[in-house]
Amino acid sequence: MDRNGADERRLPAWVDRTEYPFRTRRYATDAGEMSYVDEGTGDPLLLVHGTPSWSFEWRHAVRTLASRRRCVAPDHLGFGLSDKPEHADYRPADHAARLAGLVRQLDLRRITLVVHDFGGPIGLDLLRTEPERVARVVVVNTWAWPHGDNPKIRRLSNLVRSWVGRFLYRRLNASPRWLVPASFADRRRLTPAIHRHYLAPFPNAASRTAPWVLGGELAGSDPWYGQLWQARAALADRPLDILWGMSDPAFDTAYLGRWTETFAHARLTTFAGVGHFPQEEAPEAVAAAIGRAAGA
Repeated sequence: MDRNGADERRLPAWVDRTEYPFRTRRYATDAGEMSYVDEGTGDPLLLVHGTPSWSFEWRHAVRTLASRRRCVAPDHLGFGLSDKPEHADYRPADHAARLAGLVRQLDLRRITLVVHDFGGPIGLDLLRTEPERVARVVVVNTWAWPHGDNPKIRRLSNLVRSWVGRFLYRRLNASPRWLVPASFADRRRLTPAIHRHYLAPFPNAASRTAPWVLGGELAGSDPWYGQLWQARAALADRPLDILWGMSDPAFDTAYLGRWTETFAHARLTTFAGVGHFPQEEAPEAVAAAIGRAAGA
């Protein structure tokens, strides 16, 4: 499907068109269709979300920057407005392969790659598979290395993979219901109306497979993260911006330290009193920082 192949289907009633005014498009993969936003013109910003999120988390950046840059924000398969086949492959490597396919389909070049949470390893794999397409990188509260030796990560990953985790994720929708609010430093920023946009994409157990799989892959995909980290020299060769919410309960200052120690050339922007979703808690500042990184 080319850029002009808009998705003519009606968006779900729970999508607030004031918050998310974009026209969605569809990209067909072997496992199902991915929804994505493609707004504006110019060199592209590729905005990659994590779990249990979707392109909605980038809405402020798209609205702010689409007048100066082409903003492409996909929903990974199993998330947001994309298809949610229950038995698809949802490991990070699988999402990375589908993202690379979308990038090739749209023939994106001179990309400013913006990644958050699981979008970090998923998006940064483009530096291995499509390196000539990526001009600069912006990382937002994420990681790109094996971290299963972190006791907190190992415990959480094992819990999610257990029958208890399966019940919590697939029956109770635990990830958007409880983990998303817990990741905010100021929960007042997550209004009931905004929270509903993170809950509604997962209306039943079958639709919640992708967040459950990724939760177990926090440590479960360590060998793949290792391959990604071995290729980190590609990051050293590109302009790199680090945007970091300093009150993130998931990825603490030790994660930030690893980024800054490994990539001394990176430009760092921190947000005090902001948690795991800076793009929700400090949307104007994050959009401005992304614009600076992209030269917009």
